[in-house]
Amino acid sequence: MLQRLLPERGFYPGLMFQEAAARHGRVPVTLDRPLDIAPEAGTDLGYSELADLVDDMAGRLWSAGVRPSEHVAILKRDNADVVLLACAASRIGAVPALLSPALEGGVVAVLLDRLHAPWLITDREALMSTLSGVDITLARGVLTVDEAPGKILALAGLAGVPRRPAIRLHPHEPSLITHGPEIAGIPRLEVHSPHTLWNRLVPQQALGRATRGEPAALHLPFAPCRIHQLLGVLLHFGSPLLLLTDPDPAQAGPLLAAHRPGIVETDPHTLTLWEELADAPGGPLSRVRSYGSPFDTLPPRTVRRLLDASRRRDPRLVQLYGQGETGPIAFGWYTRRGVDRAHGRRVGTGIPGFTRIRVVDERGRTCPPGAPGAVEARTRGRILTYLGAPESYARQVDRGWWRMGDTGYRDRWGALYLLAAGELPGLSGASAHG
Repeated sequence: MLQRLLPERGFYPGLMFQEAAARHGRVPVTLDRPLDIAPEAGTDLGYSELADLVDDMAGRLWSAGVRPSEHVAILKRDNADVVLLACAASRIGAVPALLSPALEGGVVAVLLDRLHAPWLITDREALMSTLSGVDITLARGVLTVDEAPGKILALAGLAGVPRRPAIRLHPHEPSLITHGPEIAGIPRLEVHSPHTLWNRLVPQQALGRATRGEPAALHLPFAPCRIHQLLGVLLHFGSPLLLLTDPDPAQAGPLLAAHRPGIVETDPHTLTLWEELADAPGGPLSRVRSYGSPFDTLPPRTVRRLLDASRRRDPRLVQLYGQGETGPIAFGWYTRRGVDRAHGRRVGTGIPGFTRIRVVDERGRTCPPGAPGAVEARTRGRILTYLGAPESYARQVDRGWWRMGDTGYRDRWGALYLLAAGELPGLSGASAHG
């Protein structure tokens, strides 16, 4: 229904800092590492400064020759400026393609080829390691965020160029590329549009309304799509931000104690590391109202310690189930009262009005409650295709239903439970799923 009523709505990352600054003014943003694109700016910034930096970088990219709909691969060490550079490319209508710095050089070469002569934004560290054996003539042009060896162009050398008006691509055009699961060792390139991103953002804004404006601490990789969606929610509600690159409790603990966030979002491994902060001096987790994490194994002891670390009346740990191809399709949560009774396989329920879940047998028939089968989802947030591998994408779609690749069952109330290989309903356990 929403798709028919609002067919042209889109989420444009290139505008989100500007819109947040206009809506909320100078809300603080704290980093644990200076930006590689602006080290002189330090670690204490705000919405307005980041919006201006995105606008500045967009002008520099345009001056370098980047144009609308062209692919811009971003491969540099993990830092918050990965998001800012993606926003800058998006702001002038280009299509950022976010590549993890953990990829091997041979894999990067294949992805650059599939991106069809993209622009490449990188840094000296990547040039000396990951890209050292890669033929960078696969790129249309190479830009660095720091010193530029040889004939490579440094973004710093383009300071002072004219700013450019923002460009919006059509809501159904490709606007962002991220990489997901591998086929024969090569990650698939997931193609998003403003419209698919908007259909992921809106339900998350609805889920986040209860904690709107709370200070938020995030430790997530900056290349995947998730960070853009989460920032879209937090910036909309005006949350002060603490963006962390180093999860080490010795480094993150003092910053968390200084900011005492109401929202903490990170991966399950980091939540386990931060369990030791539950009783740390300064109460780094004492104001947390909501922990967020992808669905994955978390020991009940860890969940309880994290929830008990908060002095808020009813803190929750919210887990989202989904994929890069779909975005979150189901959610569930733990509370202090329910953690001891929690089922380790219970993913939760679909997001009303936005996602639907079903479990089917080998012939595609819907399984009755309690019967295991393949998990499928229907969502308007599904990616457009896999770049360079449309046949692989088509194999996972059945009349609008997306095959998630997991086995599970639904109970009589519609909640989804995932199963490990060979497991039968009713057995205890837990599986990892990002």
